[in-house]
This record gives sequence, structure tokens and C-alpha cells, in this order.
Amino acid sequence: MIRAIRACKTAAEERAVVRKECAAIRASVNEDDQDYRHQKRIGYLGLMLLLDERQEVLMLVTNSLKQDLNHSNQYIVGLALCALGNICSAEMARDLAPEVERLLQFRDPNIRKKAALCSIQIIKKVPDLAENFINCAASLLKEKHHGVLITGVQLCADLCKVSSEALEYFRKKCTEGLVRTLRDIVNSPYSAEYDISGITDPYLHIRLLKLLRILGQGDADARDRMTDILAQVATKTESNKNAGNAILYECVETIMSIEDDGGLRVLAINILGKFLSNHDNNIRYVALNMLMRATTLDAQAVQRHRATILDCVKDSDASIRKRALELLYLLVNENNVKPLIKELIEYLEVSDQEFKGDLTAKICSLVEKFSSEKIWYIDQMLKVLSEAGNFVKDEVWHALIVVISNASDLHGYTVRALYRAFLTSTEQETLVRVAVWCIGEYGDMLVNNVGMLDIEDPISVTECDAVDAVEVAIKRHTSDLTTKAMALIALLKLSSRFPSYSERIKGIIVQNKGNLVLELQQRSIEFNRILQKHQNLRSALVERMPVLDEATFSGRRAGSLPTAISTSSGAPSNLPNGIAKPATAPIPDLLDLSSDDVPAPSSSGGDFLQDLLSVDLSPTPAPSGADKPPKASTDVLVDLLSIGMPLPVQTGSSASDILSSSQDDKAPFANFNGLVSLSSLSANATSPANAARMMDLLDGHGPGPQKPEENGQAYPSLVAYESSSLRVMFNFSKQPGSPQTTLIQATFTNLSSNIYNDFLFQAAVPKFLQLHLDPASSNTLPASGDGSITQNLKVTNSQHGKKSLVMRVRIAYKTNNKAVLEERQINNFPQNL
Repeated sequence: MIRAIRACKTAAEERAVVRKECAAIRASVNEDDQDYRHQKRIGYLGLMLLLDERQEVLMLVTNSLKQDLNHSNQYIVGLALCALGNICSAEMARDLAPEVERLLQFRDPNIRKKAALCSIQIIKKVPDLAENFINCAASLLKEKHHGVLITGVQLCADLCKVSSEALEYFRKKCTEGLVRTLRDIVNSPYSAEYDISGITDPYLHIRLLKLLRILGQGDADARDRMTDILAQVATKTESNKNAGNAILYECVETIMSIEDDGGLRVLAINILGKFLSNHDNNIRYVALNMLMRATTLDAQAVQRHRATILDCVKDSDASIRKRALELLYLLVNENNVKPLIKELIEYLEVSDQEFKGDLTAKICSLVEKFSSEKIWYIDQMLKVLSEAGNFVKDEVWHALIVVISNASDLHGYTVRALYRAFLTSTEQETLVRVAVWCIGEYGDMLVNNVGMLDIEDPISVTECDAVDAVEVAIKRHTSDLTTKAMALIALLKLSSRFPSYSERIKGIIVQNKGNLVLELQQRSIEFNRILQKHQNLRSALVERMPVLDEATFSGRRAGSLPTAISTSSGAPSNLPNGIAKPATAPIPDLLDLSSDDVPAPSSSGGDFLQDLLSVDLSPTPAPSGADKPPKASTDVLVDLLSIGMPLPVQTGSSASDILSSSQDDKAPFANFNGLVSLSSLSANATSPANAARMMDLLDGHGPGPQKPEENGQAYPSLVAYESSSLRVMFNFSKQPGSPQTTLIQATFTNLSSNIYNDFLFQAAVPKFLQLHLDPASSNTLPASGDGSITQNLKVTNSQHGKKSLVMRVRIAYKTNNKAVLEERQINNFPQNL
């Protein structure tokens, strides 16, 4: 036929050939030709390739499959089983399950094997049929034919996953038999039929171990019965072949899963330790994954292989390195942190560039987590900055500066160590930043060798050397905006600490008056003005930074403290660390900036330190309205310092332009942290009188008056959705000081007599709304109103007062193993939400 089709020159000729062949097939079927079996094979092949369970035409196939499953020819029965296992739908599974169950007792082992595989597919499609196959599956576990036995073991494993009844049955009736079967295979003599690399049927080994793992989980009796055979498999299996390693891996997996408390788990971890010395990267990788799980069960046993794991960190394979580093991170504790950090830092010097980022992050995290002495913390961080400073994240070096500022007895030691490191590693950006900051703060200690420790070597640094170092930092072509801005601030501070070099410093600063970067140009002009016309104020302005509170910074970094001042008078929520967190209003509402409805993002923990360093890393936003009349601003810093100069009305400058970069009208209130204590403002902002005084101080940038009549309004409950089987109620409330935000508590009540399982509520809103859903109180809804599920929603309306809330909801659940999906659009929300 293929030759005839290839010889055809037109589509009509091809169709004629196909019609002729189809007629021949029909004739052979009608005449019961000897070639009929081959034609049926082709038909079943086409059925499995061209159709799947979603095709409606399969309904026509069910009867043919049923006839073939009862056929006297075992090969036709085998074809039908193969087809059913590949394309069976839930309806076909229910209709043909009795035939498949009967074939599990068929005389031919090949048919029993195929029937077992087909049964697996049936119980996956219809789990309710699992109980029909329990006894048949148990009988397959006594088979001598390995092909039937391995499929029977797999069938039992799948039955245990879908039926708790099957799991209990196999635990009580079959555990001893499975242990005996596994022991016979382990001790069996050589058999050419099943031998692979000197091991008898490793596939059956693995299937039996997996089934034992399922039976042993959470059952002490079953675990005790299989302990001896697991120890025998672990000790007798050879590990010089891949098949043996596969069996050992499954044995270790089983030991870990059954939660054995004795020496068996130590034996399993030792096997994984041997895997780490294997030359095969795949074996080492799976061993590292398993050891990561084992650390939660027996970290002490894993600690014995720490040296081997450390060697894996230095492996040439990137996947091995990364996984070993994650495992080593879990093994570090107070007792071994110092030698491990020393090894990791030494490897950091020679590690690949693509691996330095992960390695640096882990080292910094461990040093910060386990540092008991500040001097050790500072030393290790300086080593990391010297070797991989370009890979250190901003929050890490911010935290280092906070620690340095708190270690008053180590200021001299730190600035000298940073100066030495700076001279040899000027290409590391974060090292340069920290060194420049310390030289600006403690430059006089560097020159005068203040606070020398016994472990230090003497160093001679002149005032000229200190200024040279900062000048190198500001003139490096690789220095970024942050580094150069910090260097300018350091120069301004050194002009007060080193009066004799004031003119030279002024010359360096003036060089940036024409800088193309606006930030540097502005700083240069402002600092130059201070040096020229405000000499009497300079020493007060450039005093050393106040000690940065470590607890506050750590809280902001972890996100447990608010980063902006709140005007809310609501009751604070208690946090685990004992710090009260008031409910924060969006920044635009706080500053009364009604020109933009989109809430500004709150500042991160890193911004807290950037404000103190007067470094503006955020892009300057575009003006939000050029046609608006300019708002007069008062220079707060000049007012506070009693500089009697009339100030022109400005449109784009901030209240602190003299010392810091320009901020627009939408800058977060946290940017005033350098002028006014954040804690004092937070404490005073709660009283109306103090709030008014703060508004006067900040020229109208303080918290605006609240509208109690809007926030205190009561809203009626809403029946959002109701049917014969389900009712959904919405209750509404508002956060004080945040009229745009609506809190909704949804209550779901089951009106039917059936329990709803896997209950899931979903909602969608238009773009002008922002929606946040908290987890539901449960995923099971009791029947007949005997209990309910609650779920909290928070909706922020950026068009508050202009557009009403609208929401589309979808509710999904299962009842009587049937999935139900209900949808509705809600448009009848109360007004002013």
C-alpha cells in the first residue's frame, strides 16, 4: 500500500488506493481471515495514537474493548488491556473494571502483568474502585514470576496512596510477606534471567523498598518488622555498580522515611557519606539532597561528614558546589562556625566568578548569625569585602556600618584595618564605600593611632594620606554614584577634622561643580558654600554620626518595624519581639499629596541607612503637574540652626537641601530622619497638639487631619452570593486614617446536607482596585450550616469617591467526589467604599 501511495500522482489516485485497502480490511474481518489478528493490532495502535480519554468517540469503543477482554485469544486480550491502560476515561474504567479484575487471576502471566498495569490506571481515574482490587493485588504479591510481582507491588503502592483501607490491609496482611520476598531476592543465587551487574533484579529491589517505605511510615509495628531486612540490604549491597547504588539510595530513602531512631539511620547517613566520595556527579548530587533532609533528623550524624561536604563546595561541577554550600550552611553552629568560615573565606579567594555571589551571601549570613564578638565579625567582613566586595549586597555593608558605629572601642582598629585593605583592594566597590565612610567619621583616629590593640601592627598615616585615599575613591572611573557621594561627604567631614588641608579638600570638592551627574554637582555646590560662608557651623554639621541603634536597624531590615510615621490612633498590634507596630497609612495620605492616587511604596530597611548617609539612590520622579502654583517651602535646617538669611521661594528643593540630595514633594517622611529623631516623632505624633507643632515645623508636611465621620461610618452587611447550596456574607470595616482601604470579612455557609471539601474562594477586581486575600480559616465547609468558613480581604480603591467597588468571585469545592465551580459578579457594594 505504501508503494502504491508513493506511485500516485494526484490526490484522487491516493484516495482510490486508500479506499481499496479499506475494502480489503473489511473483507478480511468479515471472512475471519488468519491475518485478522494483525489487522486488529494495527487498529489498536491507531486507537492509542490518535485518540485520548477526552474524545467522545471512545464511547463507541467500550463495547469492542469489553468483547476483546473476554476473547479466547490471549494476544487479543493483551491488546485490549494495553489500549484500555492508555486511553481509559473515568466512564470506561467503571464499565470495564470487573473484566480487568477478573483478568488479574488469568492463567497466563503476561496477561496478569498487563491487567495489573491497567488496574493502576483505573484506580487513578476512579479512586472509589480501589477497594475492588485489594484482594487481587494482595494475591499478586505471592507470584514467583518477577514481571507479575513487580507490577503487583506497584499496584499495591498505588492502592495505598488512594485508599487508607488498602494501606491498613497491606500493613497487617502483607508486610511479613514483602519482607520475606525481599530477603529471598537479596540472598538468591545467581540467575542469568534477572541478573544486572551481579545483582538479582534491582528493579524489583527498588519497587519492594518503595512499598515498604509507604507501609512503614507512621506505623511502629510495620517499622519493627522491616528493620532487619533494611539493615541487610544496606550492608550486603555492593556499591561499585550503578545498580547497587540505586538500591542503596532507595534503602536510605526508606530508612529516613520510616523514622527509625536507632543505629539504622546512622548507617544510612554513612552510606550517603560514601556516595559523596563517588566519581559520578549524579550520585553525589542525590546524596547531598538526601543529607539536607537528614539534617532535620540527625544533624550530629551528618556533621561527621562535614569535611567531605566542604570538599564538595570546592568541586568543579556548579550544581555540586551550590548544593554542598546549601548543606554546609545548615550544618554551621556556634561550635564550628569559626573553622568553617575560615575555610570558606580561603576558598573565596580562588573560587569562580559565577560562584562568588552565592558563596559571599552564605558567608555574610553565617558571620552575622553566629558572631559572638564584634571584632571577629568585623575581621571576617573585612576579609569578605577585600576578596569579593563587588558581590556583597547593600543590606550587608549597611549592617556592617551599624555594627562599627556601635563598637566605640573598635573605631580606631576598624578604620586602620579598612585603610590597609583599601590600599590593596581598591577594585572592590563596597570595601571602598565602607572605608570612605569610616575615614570620614574616624579619620582623626586613623592619623593619631587612637585605640591601638595588642593584635595590631603599628601604621603611620598622615592627614595627607587620609585625604589622598578619599580623593582616589572619588576619582576612580569605576566608582558609582553612591561611592562618589559618600566620598564627598567624607571630604566635608575631613575638612573639619584636618583644618590644615581644608583648602585642598575644597579644591577637590569644587572639581565636581560641573559634574554631569546632578546629584554630585548639587553636593559639590552645597558643600562648597558651607566651606566658604558657614565656617562657624561646619564643625557642628560634620560631627560624628550618632550611634545607630542595632535593634531598630535589624527590625527595619527584617520588615518588623514601620519605615514611615503613622498618624493612626488605632490600637497597635503586638509583635513577637515586643515592639508595637501601629497600622500605617499610605505615604501620599500621610503627606496630604492628593495629586496621585497610587500609594507610594514604603522605604526598605536599606533606605534607613541611606538617609543617614545622605545618599539618594532613587530615580527622580517626573513633576506631577507643571501648571500647579509653586508651594513655598521653609528650609528646616536653616531655621533650626538660626541662620538669619532670607530664603527665596523654591519649587523643587527639599527642606534639607544644604546637607542632602534634592527630594521632591513626594519623598517619604522617613527622609527627615537625619534632622529629627524618628522615635520621638513617633511618640509625639499621637497627640493632636504635638501633631500640630510637627506640621508647623515641617511647613505643612505633617500628618493631615483625620476624618472620623468617614472612618467611623458603619456599613451594612451584604449577601454577596446565595444559592440553594451556599451563602456568602460580606461584612465591611475601615482602617482609621485610610479611607481608601476597605476590610472585608467573607463568611461562607453550606446550606446543603453534604460536606464541601477542598473549598477555595477566588476574587478578581479592576485595575483601579488592589486586592489582598488572607488564607481561609479552613478548606472544609460543614454541612447544613453547622459551622462556616471565614476569609479576610483587603481592597484599596485608588479612585475612592469616584468609582465604586466591583468584584468577580469564583468558588470551587468538591462534594461527593464531584467538582463544583460557581461564579458571580458583585456590583451592589455599599456606597463610599
